[in-house]
Formats: sequence, structure tokens, C-alpha cells
Amino acid sequence: MSHEVFHYKQLEDVRQKADQLHAFVPLADGTDALFTPLTLGSHRVENRIAFQPMEGTDGTEDGAPGPLTLRRYQRFAQAGPGVIWFEAVATVPEARASAHQLYLTEKNLDDFARLVDEIRETSLRRNGYAPLLIMQATNSGRYSKPTGTPQPLVAYRCPVLEEGLDQPFRVLEDSELQRYEAAFEQTARLCQKAGFDGMDVKCCHRYLASELLSAYTRPGPYGGSYENRTRFLKNAYRAAQAAVTGEFFLTSRLNVYDGFAYPYGFGVAPDSLEPELSEPIRLIRELRDEFGIPLINVTMGNPYKNPHVNRPYDHGNYVPPEHPLTGVGRMMAGLAEIQSQLPDLPVLGSAFSYLRQFSPNLAAGMVEGGHCALAGFGRMAFADPEFVHQCRQGGLDPAQTCVACGGCAALLRAGRSAGCIVRDREVYRL
Repeated sequence: MSHEVFHYKQLEDVRQKADQLHAFVPLADGTDALFTPLTLGSHRVENRIAFQPMEGTDGTEDGAPGPLTLRRYQRFAQAGPGVIWFEAVATVPEARASAHQLYLTEKNLDDFARLVDEIRETSLRRNGYAPLLIMQATNSGRYSKPTGTPQPLVAYRCPVLEEGLDQPFRVLEDSELQRYEAAFEQTARLCQKAGFDGMDVKCCHRYLASELLSAYTRPGPYGGSYENRTRFLKNAYRAAQAAVTGEFFLTSRLNVYDGFAYPYGFGVAPDSLEPELSEPIRLIRELRDEFGIPLINVTMGNPYKNPHVNRPYDHGNYVPPEHPLTGVGRMMAGLAEIQSQLPDLPVLGSAFSYLRQFSPNLAAGMVEGGHCALAGFGRMAFADPEFVHQCRQGGLDPAQTCVACGGCAALLRAGRSAGCIVRDREVYRL
């Protein structure tokens, strides 16, 4: 299926197209709702804009932040979002997604601590407040490439994701999963020592913890039943919780819908590809009740296989099977359903950037309507982090926004220094 290239000149043009597609895309006329404070546990967040964890693949070989990492977070700090959800940091060396993914250890702890201090100081100087800082702790699972070539750590054999791939697929044993869930303890301890406010036990986009949520076909204690499929995530939380103290908190960026048919997708209706969110909502409620998470970051899909689900777009070689606004509407409807079922737990949403200069209007409409509490921007933060200030000043310039081309994700998958290939060419190597 082919789609028209983004051509909307006025907010009303987007509304009309969304109505035509029966897509839930609630657009506000202004963006004031994004600039109201929010309390998350014991923390005050100054606005409702979050920068999502966009990995730059530019750490040093030993996992410390590299020069481009420092540049990126300097730009993010100056921009003034209420939350900076720091990119994926590996919990064990063999689970790095690239040879240059960040990996927090005792040896490079001071490098991370300096970066955390610089982010806060930079934002305080320019904006008068520091962002809430959450580090994403990850095991890349089947997407592990610690030396630059695939070395997958697979939870179960999944034909949907393995078709046409010429690489070995060995299913992890239960004892290996136990070691990997225990590794979150060390990462959480170091994360708190580095000065972050909280840690994300990453459970999205079919990395290891996320993949296990759909392990219907795996035998033993990590597959089959809901209790078994959520065992790894909850044990990782318990390991992390044992290592931290005080006001430091845990949370997750969580896939609530994979977009693959049963038995290979979490949050999917049994006989269709429609979202069925009863299990994801149950899981979020349990994480809130047992671990006291102060918010949940909701996403969908798999950027390697169905990228249109979590990053709707209209450029590139991959032609999605639906109009991008249909994907935006699916995400917004999912956020709204979760927020309505868990009204006391702030939900952070995804997939706003497709709307370019109108994306803040969608974010404000979602917040205004009570459909989510915070709006997360990833691609847009790469392209134009200054959009936060531009929102306050009256709107975004289409010539500066993300164009939803997918180039940043392509660089990440290739293991190259990632950033915006259209707006910020300094960050990647041609």
C-alpha cells in the first residue's frame, strides 16, 4: 500500500483526514496544557514533555558516554523537557545492541555521574529547573550485537521475526534467564549512584523482557501462562528494588501491543491483529501495586519488523500497510484506554512526532483530555530539541521538525552513530 506524503498545512486538514480514517487523534488548538507541572511520587516535573530514550550508538568500547553522547544530552538539557528518559544502557556485556551501546559499570560510573550532573546544571542555567532523569536498563535479547554482528539471546523461537534470517537461534535456558534478571540489581545500584532519579526496566519493542511477555510457546516457568510470561520482568524488578534506597524509583517503557498474531504477540486479540489490552493493564496495575512505579511509559510494535506501529511515517523503502494516521490513532486510543483504567497512574505516551509541526497540538489534546499525563518525543528530539521552547513561543517551524523518514532508526540498526539525517548531520558518519 502506498500513502500520500505528509501535506497538511492547517490543523483542520489533519482533523478532517483523521475523521475520514476514523482515527482517534484529539488535537488541541493551543499547547498550554503541555506547560503545567506534574507530581510523580516525590518528584515535581515542570512540564508534560518527555524526551524518549533514543539510542545514539556512540558510546566508547567500554560502555562510557562518548563525545557525541555528551553533545546529544547537552542539547537535550538546554531544550528544557520535563523528563529526559535516558537511552538504553546494557545490563550485561553480551546483551549490548551494538559495540557502542552504553554499558554502566563500576569502572565508568564516574563518567555517567558527570554527565548526569552536567544535564541538571545545563537545564538549571537555561531553564530554571532540572529535568527528571530516568535511565533505561536493557537486555537486548534477540537483537544483541555486542561486537557488531548478531549474537541473539532468544526467549523462544518466533517464525515471524526469524523468517529469511541466516543466523543461529538458540533459546536461552531458564538458568540463563535467572542470571539476566539478577543483573538488573547491579545496574540499578550503579544507576542510583550515578545520580539518576529512577530506572526503567526496559520491556518494549521485543527486547528480552518484552519478548518473554509473548512466550506462549515456551515450556517451563518462563512461558505459557500469564504468571510465567511476566516472571522475568517482575524478578528483574525485585532484583533492582533490592539494590536501591530512598526516593529512587523503578518504572518501565512497556510494549502493550506487539502487532503480531497469536501466539507471537502480547496485547493482541486471539483471532485478529486488533489490540486487546486486558493483560497489559493487569501487568501495569501489578507493577504499580508491588513496586510503586510512579508512571508508565507506553509504546507498541517492533521497530525491526512493523515500525509503522510505534513510529508512523510516510518515507523510506518500507511501505506500511496502513495510513500513518491510523497508526497514530491506534497508539492514542491505547494510551487513552490505559489511562482511563489507571487514572491515578500517569501514563507517558509515544508516536506524536509523525505530525511534525502539529505534534504538540496532539500532545496537548491528549493531556487536556485526560488521555495521558505526559507526551514523549524521540525522533523530534533528535531533529529539533528546541521545539520545547518553540512551543512556548507560538509554534513549530515545519522546516525544522522531524520529517518521519526513519533515518535515525536505520542508523541505529546499522550500528552507526545515530541522529537526524535531515536536520543534524553532524551526528553521524557518512
